[in-house]
Amino acid sequence: MTVAKILKSKGSADVVTIAPGSTVAEAAGLLSEKRIGSVVVSGDGNDASGILSERDIVREIGRRGAGCLNEPVDTMMTTKLVTCTRTDKADAVLATMTKGRFRHMPVMEEGKMVGLITLGDVVKYRLEELAMEKDALEGMIMGF
Repeated sequence: MTVAKILKSKGSADVVTIAPGSTVAEAAGLLSEKRIGSVVVSGDGNDASGILSERDIVREIGRRGAGCLNEPVDTMMTTKLVTCTRTDKADAVLATMTKGRFRHMPVMEEGKMVGLITLGDVVKYRLEELAMEKDALEGMIMGF
């Protein structure tokens, strides 16, 4: 199973982005409005300068107080992005996310962002795959 199959099953490759220089409060509003866990910081919607998650925001509010909401996203975003490509295997992506303790990964092709997958996307796809394998094995055992 590849990242391409996961993206296809999601139905939309649209990635929610926010411009560099936007405030953390604007990013929090966008996360709330879209009911998502992270936003990619991008100047043009194609690149990925960084990523800001709800966890990043909560961690900084707890550490520094609500005043950090007025700061630009650039000060709080993760800039050392771990990315994948459509041809990467889902198991490898799952292992990378688990080891790195993050839940969102931009999918890049030739320097352009073509999607975003989440830990939940990978787990959901893997569970569906396991259910199909189970059904096939039961069919073989029962002689169907």
